[in-house]
Amino acid sequence: MQTAISLAMIVVSIVLTLVILLQTKGSSFSGAFGGDTSSIYRTRRGVEKTLFQFTIGIAALFVILAIVASVVQ
Repeated sequence: MQTAISLAMIVVSIVLTLVILLQTKGSSFSGAFGGDTSSIYRTRRGVEKTLFQFTIGIAALFVILAIVASVVQ
């Protein structure tokens, strides 16, 4: 059981990293460090909104897997 949870956490963490990198691909370095104020007031639409919601879901799954892994241990 512990091996399956560890493997699932590795897969979820890789997917989460890739999804986060896909989100920030279009922004510049100034936007990543707070220098771009135009992205604050933008509304997410279409694929960007779906990717954002998918990121939240994957992050929640990662947290749940971490809690389960600590309980099973």
